[in-house]
Amino acid sequence: MSQPVSTPIDEQHVPAAVCPLNLNVGALRRAVQKEYEEVATHPTKGFHFHTGRPLAAMLGYDAGEVDPLPDVAVESFAGVGNPFIWGALRSGESVVEVGSGAGLDALIAARQVGPAGRVVGVDMTPAMLEKARANAGLVGLTHAAFREGLAEALPVPDGSADVITSNGVINLCPDKEAVFRELYRVLKPGGRLQVADIIVKRAVPQDAREDIDLWTG
Repeated sequence: MSQPVSTPIDEQHVPAAVCPLNLNVGALRRAVQKEYEEVATHPTKGFHFHTGRPLAAMLGYDAGEVDPLPDVAVESFAGVGNPFIWGALRSGESVVEVGSGAGLDALIAARQVGPAGRVVGVDMTPAMLEKARANAGLVGLTHAAFREGLAEALPVPDGSADVITSNGVINLCPDKEAVFRELYRVLKPGGRLQVADIIVKRAVPQDAREDIDLWTG
């Protein structure tokens, strides 16, 4: 599968959706990009969240799928759960990974669906996309491709995915209704979501919800 050319996100052409918060969404995205650029380029720096192989083990990933991968393909993993606990993917399925980061989940998905399937990872951080593409090439998964885009405006055709996976990304999007509209648009009839994310049991105070530093830290 050929790798699509990455083009900068033009926020003026993201479908208009009113952010439910008094929040500068562009500033939030830039802050998130800056944080995850560091995870991509300096994975051993140390962050307020776990990363890499220790995190994958902590989250219950199958060691048989993670251990054979080279360190560079795992070191920038920064998920919050394991979307594969909902079930292994099937041979030949089409998968979209929303917020694919450095590509660990997409690589696992590509191995599960096999060469008859296809995986498209979408991320908004160029450094993560560059690393994910390099990782896919390193392990020879030519049916995994990575595109620059937003969860609220996925660069994927309508009804094209048997499965959508995501890991710790939807919580970083202030307009979650817009995200779920996109997931619904992209899923085939009868398709399924396999999502790992963070939820809260109590409402977050409004001033905290509108503090960008708290979104990233």
